[in-house]
Amino acid sequence: MNTDALQKRAEAVLAMPAAQTLGLRFDRLAPGEVDLTLPYQDAFSFRPGQLQATPIFAAADFAAVAAAGTLLPPGWANATIDCTLKIVGPASGDRLVARGRVVHAARLLTVAEARVYACRGGEEALCATLLATARNLPPPTEGARP
Repeated sequence: MNTDALQKRAEAVLAMPAAQTLGLRFDRLAPGEVDLTLPYQDAFSFRPGQLQATPIFAAADFAAVAAAGTLLPPGWANATIDCTLKIVGPASGDRLVARGRVVHAARLLTVAEARVYACRGGEEALCATLLATARNLPPPTEGARP
């Protein structure tokens, strides 16, 4: 996938209302890999300075499935059909960085993972891992029902 196609994928992901609400941004995109940042927001914390599970899950899911999307042909989309999140440490810091990568890509399904790091200053601490399966969706055919 060329740089323009990767950028279009990123724009499509970031246009989603959930991505906008979370304030997500891509720091790196490459075929089969993405780095994405979620800034800390009090609205998503369960105590000062620590994010709760929902934004951790969202960052991980967006990173894993976006990584899967970077390998799709033009016009194709994908959607999460299954995933498992394991929280392994506190999400404390000024932002989360979720690094997604493809584990196995096929025509119908792609398996991807994400590792989520809590960041403060220059320090990173692993706080969660996620394994996801995404369904790859061909472009809609003319006249087909949505």
